[in-house]
Amino acid sequence: MYNGLLVKYGEIAIKGNNRHQFENLLIHNIKEKLAQYGTYKVSKEQGRLLVEPECGASVEEIIAPLQKVFGIIGLCPASVFTDNSLESICAHTVAHLKEVYGENAPQMTFKVEGRRADKKYPLNSLQIAAEVGGKVLEAFPEWKVDLHHPQVVIWTELRNRVYVFSKIIPGVGGMPVSSSNKAALLLSGGIDSPVAGWMIAKRGVELCAVYFHAHPYTTDRAKDKVIELARRVSEYSGRIRLYIVPFTDIQLDIYDQCPQDQLTIIMRRIMMRIAEKIAEKEGAIALVTGENLGQVASQTLQSLYCTNEVCTMPVFRPLIGFDKQEIIEIAQRIDTYETSILPYEDCCTIFVAKHPETKPKLSNIVKSEEHLTDIENAIQKAVDESEIVKLNLGKVIKGEEA
Repeated sequence: MYNGLLVKYGEIAIKGNNRHQFENLLIHNIKEKLAQYGTYKVSKEQGRLLVEPECGASVEEIIAPLQKVFGIIGLCPASVFTDNSLESICAHTVAHLKEVYGENAPQMTFKVEGRRADKKYPLNSLQIAAEVGGKVLEAFPEWKVDLHHPQVVIWTELRNRVYVFSKIIPGVGGMPVSSSNKAALLLSGGIDSPVAGWMIAKRGVELCAVYFHAHPYTTDRAKDKVIELARRVSEYSGRIRLYIVPFTDIQLDIYDQCPQDQLTIIMRRIMMRIAEKIAEKEGAIALVTGENLGQVASQTLQSLYCTNEVCTMPVFRPLIGFDKQEIIEIAQRIDTYETSILPYEDCCTIFVAKHPETKPKLSNIVKSEEHLTDIENAIQKAVDESEIVKLNLGKVIKGEEA
């Protein structure tokens, strides 16, 4: 039906002299996403990109995958042709509409938006729209013109070639992944952290991820759940190296040596130290968590202050001001929610204090940590013995492909 797909981008358009770098990165990400679907040509076309199928590939089958590419705000399935005569434009427009809406399309309201990049063209944009609109009315006599609230908007754009389209399918927006360096996501099996990772990746940040596994207190099903969450996030973010950190010995030491009401805060502090070491190993320059102010005891302002004290890297908390329903709605939209609510507990829920302290004092926390057994070596051992799972674009990658 279509022989081209116009790709609209948003913030990239205001990047000035650096714009071409962002365009090239977006083209790279699009090509990587489309590699499994066939052969496609991706090119720049005056303020947007054009994807053209080759060797029998299809435009229709790549729309859904491209809706998961950060940086794209709209996808326009289009008829693309070179003859810019008015007769050709009108004929292609009518043919396009018959393909999309059927020869006997029901009564609808419409308007035509004409645009021309070549100002030497004999007709201006309004004249092009009027001429095309007349031919549309001849082909669909039951249709009516409505310039204010039409059911169908028909775009005819004259650029290097002519583009006719009547649908703009929304993209996910944001910035191309890898345009904003790299961060390490502390990924649990809950609802919040996958959403936090998705949100920071939407700003162009490449991700690695860190999961703390307390075998045998947490089962392999809990680990598999987190791998699945990372896989779903990678459908948007691309490559993710997931570190599965053995955390049992450290947690048991905390449980035995530290006051019960401080368990969660001390555990979070050690997690942040381990995540920071992994981030350094990965070349990441920030940490990302799913923490949300006031949601649980470890996320009060005082608790977050104590947690942050061990970090030298910036810690991004994109969900900090969200309420739970807002987070759930995003999780449902990105298809992580149903996996997140599977009843396989992680280490944070297994070793939770019955009455956690909500207003901890940093000096007391630091003093309690002094009782831990050789914690520096324990942290390094946990990093060194971490299992690494590689994911990319919704797939678990075997071997060295990632």
